[in-house]
Amino acid sequence: MGKKKPTSTYDLRSNSEQEERHTMSVIVDNEPGVLARVIGLFAGRGYNIDSLTVSEVEHEKQLSRITIVTYGSPTVIDQIKMQLERLVPVHRVADLTAEFGELGAIERELAIIKVAGKGNQRLEALRLAEAFQAITIDATLESFIFQITGRTREIDRFISLMSHVGLVEVSRTGVAALKRGAEGL
Repeated sequence: MGKKKPTSTYDLRSNSEQEERHTMSVIVDNEPGVLARVIGLFAGRGYNIDSLTVSEVEHEKQLSRITIVTYGSPTVIDQIKMQLERLVPVHRVADLTAEFGELGAIERELAIIKVAGKGNQRLEALRLAEAFQAITIDATLESFIFQITGRTREIDRFISLMSHVGLVEVSRTGVAALKRGAEGL
C-alpha cells in the first residue's frame, strides 16, 4: 500500500468536490492596474480563467465590468469570490451562476470564424452557417468570414463542425453576461 499524499492546509481543492463552471461579474473602478490586480489574484493562487471580458459600463462614474468564467469546486469558487470582494477597486462581485442559476442569467459570446474551401466544402460551410444563424461578413472566391453570437457551447459546436470543412482561424470575444429581470447588480 502506498502512502496517502499529505494535503497542504492552504489547498482548498478537495478530491470529493466536483468542479463546476461559474460566471462572475465584477464591477470595478475604471483605472490603470485594476485588471492586472484581478488577474494576479487568479494567477497567484493557481485558478484558471476560461473566459475574460472587460469594458467600461458607466462613463460618468468611471466603472467597468469584468466578466470572468472559471471552473472550480464550490469551496474554490467561494474563495475566489471572497478574495475578489477584498480588492480595493472592486465595488460588487456577483456569481451569476450561483446567485441566479442557469435560467437567471443570460450569457452570450461573439466569434468571427474564417473558413477556406472550394466546391462542396464551400457549400457545406454556407449550409452550416445558415443552420447556426451565422452571418457572412466577408466572402471571397476561396474563403468566408462568419460572425456568430450565442452561448459558448453553440459556438464550440459551430467551430467543431467548421473544422471539417476548412476552418482557418477563430477569434472570440469571451462571455458577456447579465442577470435576468429589471434589477441591475
